[in-house]
Amino acid sequence: MSGKFRGRDLLGPSDFRVRPTAEHVRGAMLDALEAELKDARVLDLFAGTGALGLEALSRGSKSADFVETRPSSLHALKANIATCRMRARTRVFKKDAVQFAAALTTPNHYGIAFADPPYESRQLDRVIQSWMANKFSPVLVVEHAAKHLLPEGSQRLDFDESAVTIYRQVVSVPAEPSTG
Repeated sequence: MSGKFRGRDLLGPSDFRVRPTAEHVRGAMLDALEAELKDARVLDLFAGTGALGLEALSRGSKSADFVETRPSSLHALKANIATCRMRARTRVFKKDAVQFAAALTTPNHYGIAFADPPYESRQLDRVIQSWMANKFSPVLVVEHAAKHLLPEGSQRLDFDESAVTIYRQVVSVPAEPSTG
């Protein structure tokens, strides 16, 4: 990890289906979000070990909500939150991440949302659809297989067989009235 928790190793779940984000990918992803991280309220969907949300906290985010359903991942996630002494700044939801995202109907409920579902699933497509419909955060960051075709984002980072796509809300500026 980087930031305040630099050098800390996180506990991983004993579940072969969990694929933690590689450290170099996580670092590049969070470097690309540096300006948005400060004091952000973060959502970590498909949280696994909680590495994305915890590193966001380590780099200056205000709070993090983690969404995870697998028991072994929940155990590791809660242990990692305790190790980093972040209980007061975090919440853990034992819920389906796709349904959780779909239920977020308030625009900008979070400052940044991360989604890193299993690569083989179409769950990511459903989370992106929910975000596009409700914009529950100004920034949505998704990790996915490089070959997974997604709607174009504002930025894409490629790493071997993985990729990160960053979606940012487009802020429209009202046109100046003409004085003609």
